[in-house]
Amino acid sequence: MAVDPNGRNSFAIPQPVFPHVATGWGNERGGTAGNPEIGQRWRTAQLRTKRALDVVCAALLLIAVTPVLLVVVMLVWLDSPGPILFRQQRIGLGGHAFVMYKFRTMKVDSDAGIHQAYYSDLMSGTAEPSNGLFKLSHDPRVTNSGGLLRRFSLDELPQLINVLRGDMSLVGPRPPIPYEVEQYGPREWLRLKVTPGLSGLWQVSGRNQLDFQQMIDLDLAYIERWSIWLDLWIMARTPFVVLAAHGAS
Repeated sequence: MAVDPNGRNSFAIPQPVFPHVATGWGNERGGTAGNPEIGQRWRTAQLRTKRALDVVCAALLLIAVTPVLLVVVMLVWLDSPGPILFRQQRIGLGGHAFVMYKFRTMKVDSDAGIHQAYYSDLMSGTAEPSNGLFKLSHDPRVTNSGGLLRRFSLDELPQLINVLRGDMSLVGPRPPIPYEVEQYGPREWLRLKVTPGLSGLWQVSGRNQLDFQQMIDLDLAYIERWSIWLDLWIMARTPFVVLAAHGAS
């Protein structure tokens, strides 16, 4: 892990990247491919719109789900001893590390080695699905309330704070854990060319029903075809997928 000029931990993204994917992040929208200056202005305008959408929607969502947050806080507090919020280092845009917030769904001081071993198998393609899902099943680290929170993604709600902070967007690839990134090849590193998201194309297209390479395919397709309209489409689909618990453990 390297350290950027601002003192934050970061990973150096290997070069070269794949131009046909990397240039899709808004550079050629609106017929501006022949004029780099206009293309850059268009990209900047689109990204500013995305950021404004993130801030407004995240703030409104936090207000709207306040009663749900209070109920979840009580569930976590009554279920097992330990902090209400779980803080975990994740890797975001450009390989920079940040602290991601979740409601705690595991027992305190749980061994991360269980997930790390499974993730290695997942990346290598040797992980076997359990009940049709590529996710750890019957995880002994998960608390009683944690299973419910995970099933309906309620544990992810504190990440709206990350969205307001600018660490994350409402839509984008999920932010990986540092030990996951250490196993990345050049293709997987392309996920870090954009701001990670609370929801994304992978989440609304099957989630844990898909294997690792299918997740990468969807993340790169999102980056290549990104537009504000695609974000809005994913945002509109997300509540239905969450309520139906598609691909959730």
